[in-house]
Amino acid sequence: MKPITMYTTDRCPYCIRAKALLQSRELAFEEINLAGDPDGRTKLVELTGMMTFPQILIGNEPIGGYDQLAAADRNGSLTELLAA
Repeated sequence: MKPITMYTTDRCPYCIRAKALLQSRELAFEEINLAGDPDGRTKLVELTGMMTFPQILIGNEPIGGYDQLAAADRNGSLTELLAA
């Protein structure tokens, strides 16, 4: 299974929802909180093209935020994205 990395910030309701969804599916993920890291935010934009939170990567591929994660979960493509 490909690793999941989630870039988050403090008090972000969509970050909380994304973490809850992954935890409910018993999927491990690495959380990188960029709340106090302006350089990290700049790198995130370079990596994903987005500055909104959360930003979720599966393997090295950005999939977007909570809405995209939830849609992939609903339509079954999350399993395909995670396949090694």
